[in-house]
Amino acid sequence: MAKKTNAAPVENIEAVSMTEAFIDKYKKHIIYGVCGIIVIAAAIIAYVQFVRNPKIAKANEALFTCENYFAQDNYEKALNGDGQGCVGFLKVADEYGSTKAGNLAHLYAGICYAQTGKFEEAKQQLEKFSEKDDAIISPAAIGMLGNVYANLGQNDKAIDYLLKAAKAADNASLSPIYLIQAGELYEAEGKADKALECYQQVKTKYVTSMAVQQQEIDKYIERVSK
Repeated sequence: MAKKTNAAPVENIEAVSMTEAFIDKYKKHIIYGVCGIIVIAAAIIAYVQFVRNPKIAKANEALFTCENYFAQDNYEKALNGDGQGCVGFLKVADEYGSTKAGNLAHLYAGICYAQTGKFEEAKQQLEKFSEKDDAIISPAAIGMLGNVYANLGQNDKAIDYLLKAAKAADNASLSPIYLIQAGELYEAEGKADKALECYQQVKTKYVTSMAVQQQEIDKYIERVSK
């Protein structure tokens, strides 16, 4: 996950390796969790906007056709369209940027780019997504941006966004994942004390989380307490 332009100190190599292993382990949970939240919220937003203003239905319909390709993991067509009925998330965001559908298109586009390894483009799209637009989606979007920054080797920014996402989510499903990711990045930076704070927060505040129930968090705490 954490990619540095300079070689990591020997004592931090294990931490970096464990970070990458953790992200690989939970990548699908994070991606599909975010996608599930977005799709549900998008459906609600589309219905509400249609009732309030039928003219906005066009933006929602355009978004919906892109979502079909997104659900099939066809990120190229989801992003750029198919030359037929689907115009692509990028065009939806450009043409309907003032609507909630257009705002969601930025988030979808960011995820598509991240899924295809284009992290700089992913960052640009995710930064255009308005976090204040929907409180349900925001924590997951913030966490996604944190992961993108980590893949770009910008660990400080990644940590800031992951901690922000954990606080915004404040639940046993997403918060522990973001806190552990932040902790592992702290380890990679040689900040064991900061990492320990993240891990202890998981153990004390999110006792029903998978990390605590399966005693995984104890391994992290033990590692930085040596």
